[in-house]
Amino acid sequence: MNIFKTQFDAVSNALRNTPVSTLVQRSEKLLSLRSQLVSSTPALIESLSLDYGHRSAQDTLVADIMPCISNIDYTLEHLYEWSAPSHREPGTLLAGTSEVQVIYQPKGVVGIITPWNFPIQLSVEPLIAAIAAGNRVMIKLSELTPNLNAVLKLLLASVFDETEVMVMEMIEKSGPAFSALPFDHLFFTGSPRVGKLVMKAAADNLTPVTLELGGKSPVIIDDEIALSMAVERIILGKSLNSGQVCVAPDYVLIPEGKEQAFIKEYQGQFSLLYPEGVASEQWTSIVNTPQFERLANLLDVEIKQGKAVIPAHENAVNAAAHRMVTHFVINPELTSTVMQEEIFGPILPIITYQHLDEAIALINSKDKPLALYLMSENEMLQEHIKHTMHSGGMCINDAIFHIAADDAPFGGIGGSGMGNYHGKEGFITLSHAKTVMKTGKAHHMKALFMAGENEFKSAVAAHFNL
Repeated sequence: MNIFKTQFDAVSNALRNTPVSTLVQRSEKLLSLRSQLVSSTPALIESLSLDYGHRSAQDTLVADIMPCISNIDYTLEHLYEWSAPSHREPGTLLAGTSEVQVIYQPKGVVGIITPWNFPIQLSVEPLIAAIAAGNRVMIKLSELTPNLNAVLKLLLASVFDETEVMVMEMIEKSGPAFSALPFDHLFFTGSPRVGKLVMKAAADNLTPVTLELGGKSPVIIDDEIALSMAVERIILGKSLNSGQVCVAPDYVLIPEGKEQAFIKEYQGQFSLLYPEGVASEQWTSIVNTPQFERLANLLDVEIKQGKAVIPAHENAVNAAAHRMVTHFVINPELTSTVMQEEIFGPILPIITYQHLDEAIALINSKDKPLALYLMSENEMLQEHIKHTMHSGGMCINDAIFHIAADDAPFGGIGGSGMGNYHGKEGFITLSHAKTVMKTGKAHHMKALFMAGENEFKSAVAAHFNL
């Protein structure tokens, strides 16, 4: 017996017994959710910091709470527009007899599986899209953020009935049971490895999935851009949440001979942002000891192989508090773990190239990344990379902040995921677009099928101007 079946049945029964929510009701719920997020901000910040050991208030505000509030505002501004039926052309066969429109209906019960790195944003933003589309929702939070989970569960309970939005109690290794429920749509954010398991479990119920996965998001630095500008844009993307971000820059490709200047510039800017290194109040801890040990082991392996490993600050590590500043690894072997697996932390490999084609070939040899970053003011190069290379999203002279664009889809491609959300795309993803055709008194089809073969061919030829 699935441990979540009872809760799922309660939500499903409520869905069958209650008419679809109106746009007014959805808007009221979203406004209430916004209000609760604002009033609960101090508790959300404190609880998440407790879960991490220390998490900077800036990280929680900028990456977890503010995007949700902005998303709600944008959704409320456009919800009626998105929900309006769209009139379509009926086509040649039906012209003059039928009208066609597409209406958007809720899919039903949506499951959301939330990771530990941004547990507020990655619960609430899919929830916003699901509620906007009129769905009921079940959310499974990460067992690694118990303090945040308690606050978020109370917050959502103050806005939604538990059959509208049900937050699951944390049970270790309960992901497979949750994924196996017969949802009408399943939304997962996490690693590609777990994403494959989620998709397999969902397949038994033919449940459509949105998979927001990670991967190795590269940065290309060209030969002409000022390193001060390139570092300024990279450092914020790599420092947010100590690099524990699915779209964090994973490795840097830089012209040969510029790596030392890049590191020196990075160290200078890092010291301005985080003057006390790992002791800086703005620097976030690695989420727990096992994750810290995983990252430390990656560095140990590179050191043992004779690779240069350089910290961004002299106060570089506090193992007891599982804290680590960004560490550079210079030209690691491409077959090494640090270049094969998503780093998801404050380690930044630097790969030098002689010709830009080498950098492009290296990226293309790997799975399509969730994000691609280009540091260049050369417009021809910008256009070339933009149109010829595949990635879930891309920034030119910036890093990670494309995910903050409310009116733009976010999602992966290939190994970095499938499906989009944010803004209109989120509403569409969690809606069923239903075609409705209405035919009047005139109808051509019967006459076509009653005609003889030659007459039928002539009628078709005339109809289509063949």
